[in-house]
Amino acid sequence: MTDDVVVWHQLAALLPEAEAQEIKDCWDIGEQEAGLGLLVSGLLAHQVPISETVRAQISVLAEVWGERQSLTPRILQCRGDDEPAQLKLIEHADNIVNSSAVGGDPDVVNVLVPWIACTRCGHVLTRAHTREPWGDLSYLAGNYVITSPEGDAVQRFFPADSAGTAFAALLAECAEPTNDR
Repeated sequence: MTDDVVVWHQLAALLPEAEAQEIKDCWDIGEQEAGLGLLVSGLLAHQVPISETVRAQISVLAEVWGERQSLTPRILQCRGDDEPAQLKLIEHADNIVNSSAVGGDPDVVNVLVPWIACTRCGHVLTRAHTREPWGDLSYLAGNYVITSPEGDAVQRFFPADSAGTAFAALLAECAEPTNDR
């Protein structure tokens, strides 16, 4: 996702013209959070079938704009297109891993939360969170990590402001081209 506005316009184009324009307008006036809510609401209202790649793209945009946690339940309710997919959005994963090897500070234990998996090569884009003193995970990811298919090795590390870059790297990890759009 090197050019978020291009992806934004592609996603908006999934909806009828008037709604698509409203979502594009949200981008233009800096109201991305509202635009994401309108996009997901429109997809649900019109029962627009979307691919898993589109579902993942929406989740990444929601992460970038601080809306992933609130929009994920609705993103997951969007109608799928039932086509084979390169990506799978993972939520409520049971295989959370504690790791102090992520982020460079050996005194900080990060919790790796699987987020988006490549179904072809098996690599997984994870969000690295710290555990808050009261036991919950930090609201925002501190880093992004691509792990090995087994989830036991960090393949690539990305800083906190790189959700889109990490997603693009996950797509690039699998050498097999995809038509999943």
